[in-house]
Amino acid sequence: MLATIDSDQPRLRPVSPVRTESFTIHVGNLRSYHKTREIANNPKVELCYLDSDHNQVRITGIAHIETNRSVLEEIWNKNRLLQHYLGTIDNPDLIVYRIEPVRVRYMQEWALEYIEIPFDKL
Repeated sequence: MLATIDSDQPRLRPVSPVRTESFTIHVGNLRSYHKTREIANNPKVELCYLDSDHNQVRITGIAHIETNRSVLEEIWNKNRLLQHYLGTIDNPDLIVYRIEPVRVRYMQEWALEYIEIPFDKL
């Protein structure tokens, strides 16, 4: 799930990462989606992952539009869904966000306490 802020209202939605490198997550998006405006107004976001055992990872980060052509090509070449719906990597509707972590936390089900993950040392 990806959380953003819409004025004074939090917004949460499911997303599927298109690339992960350590705790830096890339998420595909369309320019017309509401989260585009929300992230432009406030790039502070949070991702939350929950596995089938209810263990969770929370990544608090800053969303940046990915502009590195080689990274975009790597994502594009591995993602048939993007290719199918957008046709070309140069489709102006395509935005790929790179979410750079500022805090990473993990909690096992019912532990009731988060463990800070030192992501910068990975």
